[in-house]
Amino acid sequence: MADKPADNEHSSDLPGILGIIDSCISRLEAWGLALSVILMAVNTIANVIGRFAFGESLFFSEEVNRILIILITFAGIGYAARHGRHIRMSAIYDALPPSVRKVFMVVIAIISSLCLFALCYFSVLYIDKVASSGRVLPSLQIPVYWIYLWVPVGFFVTGVQYALTAVKNLMQKDIYLSTKVLEGYDDTEVEL
Repeated sequence: MADKPADNEHSSDLPGILGIIDSCISRLEAWGLALSVILMAVNTIANVIGRFAFGESLFFSEEVNRILIILITFAGIGYAARHGRHIRMSAIYDALPPSVRKVFMVVIAIISSLCLFALCYFSVLYIDKVASSGRVLPSLQIPVYWIYLWVPVGFFVTGVQYALTAVKNLMQKDIYLSTKVLEGYDDTEVEL
């Protein structure tokens, strides 16, 4: 029997402290992404109003949006992996029998996890290099490396999500795209 999806979007199927940590990360991702998108919209609208109504742009607007784009991108990849919303090239995969698809899903999740942990490592090296350069953002005067701190965090969280997906597929009979999402297609898709 397949596990039923959790009633609460932020609840976790993981046991003990791992479940608590997973639930907290899920809440932080959702709130952080929502707040960042809202802040980006408000910042952009304020900049447009300032430019056209007062003839002056906000001097920091582009830098704030740059920071928010980095945060949204790298926090968003973990969110996408958690909810099974990542891009899949599945033409061949879908034609395979379920037992082979399950093996493929485990292998894909493990390779994805390892690649993301490697990217996390390389992004930390890059941040160290940028930090040692001493560069700062021109308007905000914030050290440039601070805006990249979300990159390794996003890669690490996403790597953990893929690793947990591999474990979930090894422990359960059904095939999971993430720890919460069973393989399959939504029947409510619009037909063209």
